[in-house]
Amino acid sequence: MHDIRKIRENPEDFDAGLARRGVKGMSEGLLTLDKERRALETKAQEIQAERNAAAKEIGQRKAKGEDAQDLIDKVSQSKVAQAEAESEAKAKTEELNAVLAGIPNIPDADVPDGASEDDNVEVKTWGTPRSFDFEVKDHVDLGEGLGQMDFEVAAKMSGARFVLLSDKLARLERALANFMLDQQTDVNGYAEVNPPALVKDNALYGTGQLPKFSEDLFHTEDDYWLIPTAEVPLTNIVADAMISEDYLPRRYTAMTWCFRSEAGAAGKDTRGMIRQHQFTKVEMVSVTKPEDSSEELERMTQCAEGILEKLDLPYRTVTLCTGDMGFGAAKTYDIEVWLPGQSAYREISSCSNTRDFQARRMNARFKRAGQKKPEFVHTLNGSGLAVGRCMVAVMENYQNEDGSITVPEALRPYMGGLEVISKDA
Repeated sequence: MHDIRKIRENPEDFDAGLARRGVKGMSEGLLTLDKERRALETKAQEIQAERNAAAKEIGQRKAKGEDAQDLIDKVSQSKVAQAEAESEAKAKTEELNAVLAGIPNIPDADVPDGASEDDNVEVKTWGTPRSFDFEVKDHVDLGEGLGQMDFEVAAKMSGARFVLLSDKLARLERALANFMLDQQTDVNGYAEVNPPALVKDNALYGTGQLPKFSEDLFHTEDDYWLIPTAEVPLTNIVADAMISEDYLPRRYTAMTWCFRSEAGAAGKDTRGMIRQHQFTKVEMVSVTKPEDSSEELERMTQCAEGILEKLDLPYRTVTLCTGDMGFGAAKTYDIEVWLPGQSAYREISSCSNTRDFQARRMNARFKRAGQKKPEFVHTLNGSGLAVGRCMVAVMENYQNEDGSITVPEALRPYMGGLEVISKDA
């Protein structure tokens, strides 16, 4: 959510920021609504002041034994006029907020301009893709060859974009999730949380998924929403909170199932586990003071990269351009892992700084020591990592000619010492 006062002070800068996202300038319409809202609020206040003065004069007349019926009638009429002005002002405020709620965040100055993922800027590469002396298989052929990945059975139960994992592949996914959680908590200092997977409208509004992206979500008949990512409940921990300065930064992590309808993904990644309706992800969320959020984004991204490095999986990190960033982000790094089965890097984590965009929507504030006026916190979120996609990367990068999968050394303690996943095993 944007601050209308800042738009009022710098409408040209606001429109220029939207233009970088390919959005037409909106300051003129917003400021018109704001002017009408403030005029109605002023009108209501003036009526109140006039009524107060009239009430005082009524008291004075009565004290003198004089007739005050004309003023009594005037006060009665002014109550109606004030109520009407306040009602109109409230409606205008709601109209203004509804428009503001649909406007994306303004990109940071150092975010590259661009229209699509083709304009993203690579900032780092790590590791060298493995050379194979046999024909490489993708994760679907490997999983089905092991008899431990079944899309047909899952489809009978749930439809497309679901998978049933069994035996050692099911354990591999669990091992990856546990490994990631241990890294984020024991090494990177995030506090583990086990949050609800069902939330109400206000939680999704706070993080920016509602109202704009309702089609991407699953909704129950009794007005719950399945979380698309643990970013939603983790960030909402500080909703409507007044936080003391010494409480910041706060860092949270959670492993949850995530649910997405993939409404806009028709025909994309229909094969395999890359784009599912239900998937497991370890999420990171940070809450910081405004001056600390840029550095926190770098830290968070390194925490995600570190998982891939310990698994010895080649990756690259890119800065998303203005045309490829998410709705609430001011700056985003995407980490893309190398998938031999596709001969391509594919996204496995997005780490974003939303600055005070989410905090304004959820009224999350903090107070500095010695200061009376509170400020909005900054919030950040990132995948640490997407577990299913990481499993895909492990399977494809650690595959053997006979279709077996070598277990990365970092995961063997989580796999009961197992070194190779094979059909016989």
